Amino acid sequence: MKFFLLLMCMCSASSFAQNKIQGKEYHVSTKGNDANDGSASRPFKTISAAAQMAMPGDVITVHEGIYREQITPPRGGNSDQERIVYQVAKGEKVEVKGSEMIKGWTKLANDTWEVKIPNSFFGKFNPYKELIHGDWFWPKPKDRKYHRGAVYLNGDWLMEAAGKDEVMTTANEKNQLWWADADSNTTTIWAQFKGVDPNKEMVEINARPTVFYPDKSFINYITVRGFTMEQAATNWAPPTAEQMGLIGTHWSKGWIIENNVIEYSKCVGIALGKYGDDHDNNETESAEGYVGTINRALAYGWNKGTIGGHIVRNNTVAYCEQTGIVGSMGCAFSVIEGNVIHDIHVRRLFDGAEMAGIKFHGAVDVQINNNHIYKTNMGIWLDWMAQGAQIKNNLFNDNGFDIFLEVDHGPMLVSNNIMLSASNLLMNSSGAAFVHNLFAGKMNIVNYDSRLTPYHKPHSTFVAALHDNPGGDIQFVNNLFVKQGDASPYSKALLPVVFSGNVYTQGTVMIQRSNDAKKQFGEMNKTAQESMSKYHDQDAVEKNAVADTNFNAATRLLEEGRNIYLEIAVNKKWLTTQRKPVTTATLTKAVVPDLPFENTDGTPVKIHTDFLGRKRNMANPFPGPFEMAGDGKQKIKVW
Repeated sequence: MKFFLLLMCMCSASSFAQNKIQGKEYHVSTKGNDANDGSASRPFKTISAAAQMAMPGDVITVHEGIYREQITPPRGGNSDQERIVYQVAKGEKVEVKGSEMIKGWTKLANDTWEVKIPNSFFGKFNPYKELIHGDWFWPKPKDRKYHRGAVYLNGDWLMEAAGKDEVMTTANEKNQLWWADADSNTTTIWAQFKGVDPNKEMVEINARPTVFYPDKSFINYITVRGFTMEQAATNWAPPTAEQMGLIGTHWSKGWIIENNVIEYSKCVGIALGKYGDDHDNNETESAEGYVGTINRALAYGWNKGTIGGHIVRNNTVAYCEQTGIVGSMGCAFSVIEGNVIHDIHVRRLFDGAEMAGIKFHGAVDVQINNNHIYKTNMGIWLDWMAQGAQIKNNLFNDNGFDIFLEVDHGPMLVSNNIMLSASNLLMNSSGAAFVHNLFAGKMNIVNYDSRLTPYHKPHSTFVAALHDNPGGDIQFVNNLFVKQGDASPYSKALLPVVFSGNVYTQGTVMIQRSNDAKKQFGEMNKTAQESMSKYHDQDAVEKNAVADTNFNAATRLLEEGRNIYLEIAVNKKWLTTQRKPVTTATLTKAVVPDLPFENTDGTPVKIHTDFLGRKRNMANPFPGPFEMAGDGKQKIKVW
């Protein structure tokens, strides 16, 4: 009898767990009604109505159409097996917008039109009253005001004018402007529409600050899949304040954001970052202020078991004026892979210190893999605490800088990347290994920064100590330099720099013993010169280099339909120089934290595959991101 009862309990528990994991499926349709039960035959009308009903293990399937709403999920899942999933119905297109359509425009002089909207239209949030603000936000000029709203003509945004007078002039077809003013009752918007009647076109204005964002922290294990999400009036997202994106995780764990198109956010596309508190943007705009932010975050659950561990994959993120993906500490332990990120901070509407395709603080054990990042001011910017971060197999082109590592102590591994912008690296960090990359541009190196920034216990957010930031402790192994690739800024540094197994082709520059380039410095406090005096310049070491500087690698990107190819010439003679495979054992430990280069799970590093996932010849690997056996001109599909 005991065995029978035990068996019955086990079966019941198993059945309960299975039912919880499978859960219910709720349906949403533009033809539905929120009074319905959400079944396939009686769908809800809004995603928000389904969100109120969904429990861990449930799925919300949204059908074709445009949904103009802000989704505030009240709860998340219990685990990776008991998620709440928001998905688009197979084969259908769903757009979720933070905007509303506007008619009733009146023609004024030139190309300018006017519309008056009662403030009640916006409810509690009026993006034409609310201004962009926050730590490290720098308007241009300093006294200029930037509203959080925008005006969109047929899906593309107009630019905000500096004042009403500017928008009353004849429009420039490539840069049409708008301006808004809100009094106690009415919001008036003036906008330039060159050659079109806005009442006959699709004109939209922002009405909501976000599209998908919880209003509290610790809403865990949510999947968002297959949507087009756009037109959110997001605020500036500094590392010291709550970071709200068009879609954001709001200090949670275990989200999956995949296969979406996320675009036209005034500031941020995807936010994996910080929660808000009374210290937001309040005397925190300094290194010391951010150390305080970190300490409060640790007290508020910043650890591997509670925060981060997100997967952001196969999305397109574009047309954001601050960042495509941002995250202060909440990004830790996450994987960012397979995304296309472009047109980030290209309009230069405003300025600041937080703009990039991907901008992370506290990227502990973050993996950024297999992304295509182009037309950004900076491709990837890892700022503070990128310990254990890996940047692998990414394609960069047409960026201001491809990668910026700032006041990190490592270890950080950058491998198998294609970097084709005019400037590849901006470096103000130590403890990085660059292996099997293609460098086609310049490097900008900061010699010393006096800020005291944290390093951690291995694979943890626990802060071991603070340390200043001398330049150097960099390893360049088995890289291929082409076009204007220039390693010379690392000819000297305060910590050791080692080059091994690299190839230099026509137009590139190796390290130079006589390099007397002017030194660059980061932030320097009152005691910086004294602190820096304990370090001394030392020459970089170059081993097993191939100086094939008469060989033209003829490197360029080709777009053919939806495919992107790298055209490059290679020389099989490069293999006559013996190279070692790159592993944890062959890489020197990062100096400041005294830690080895490991995978994010603590296993040893072994660069045994190339950019395309092909096996490397571990007896003598080919330099650069591709393992090749051929010779001469190559055409390689890279996206």
